[in-house]
Amino acid sequence: MAKADKTVQSKAPPGFQRILVVEDDVILAMSIEQTLLDAGAGEVILCRSSDEALASLRKTRPDAIVLDVHLADRNDGWAIAELVTDVGPRPPRIVFSTGAPQDIPRAIARLGPILEKPYDPVDLIEAIRGPKRIGLLSRLRKTAS
Repeated sequence: MAKADKTVQSKAPPGFQRILVVEDDVILAMSIEQTLLDAGAGEVILCRSSDEALASLRKTRPDAIVLDVHLADRNDGWAIAELVTDVGPRPPRIVFSTGAPQDIPRAIARLGPILEKPYDPVDLIEAIRGPKRIGLLSRLRKTAS
């Protein structure tokens, strides 16, 4: 069975092999999961809280993270985006999914596209596949140079 999983993942386009979805609305999370799988994602990992997301990030490295910024356990879900962009040379692509885009601090909002709920599933796929934004630390390093 593990061999079949690797085959599926290897057929997924680069940057689309493993996607972490952090969303506490179960119906929306399942909808996002199906959208991503239909678009060719190799694996979609669903997390309903910041704690679940952090536990998942300790075990695996996603290519992209779809991140609801207001979760049941925290109102600053963007802290996950800060964390993952600060570790390693190739952080995952971040896509923010929120009903309140104005609540995301400006410096954090620069880490990835923001999709205001409800959004078109096509916009989600384009946000994941589109040009990557420069992370906060990279921007700071560039400024210091």
